[in-house]
Amino acid sequence: MIIGVASVFVDDQSRALEFYTTKLGFVKKSDEPAGEYRWITVVSPERPDGVELLLEPNVHPAAKTFQESIVADGIPATSFTVDDVHAECDRLTNTGVTFVQPPTSMGHVTTAVLDDTCGNLIQIMSMNAE
Repeated sequence: MIIGVASVFVDDQSRALEFYTTKLGFVKKSDEPAGEYRWITVVSPERPDGVELLLEPNVHPAAKTFQESIVADGIPATSFTVDDVHAECDRLTNTGVTFVQPPTSMGHVTTAVLDDTCGNLIQIMSMNAE
């Protein structure tokens, strides 16, 4: 068994697709009508056949409440692995991405948290040299 699709709730699918592709550097894998909304997934350009991230509309009241609650508590919706958090923060900041937590060493990892402009906090992380 493998993970094929993971999702993140978003408050605007079009804005999310724009952010995740032009700012974060993912590539669109699918964009299909799904009733009133769309089935939109993005993937890493390094692993186009890897795990897809579904940009799921937060239209269900429980989804919206969950999303708002974890953001209010400062909890990231998901985490992405990068080679170097400091370098990635610099790159993303230069594209206009806002970080709510700067690179912070936490034992074996360094993390930073960004605002995805679609209702979520997203953590990026890299392993620290031992």
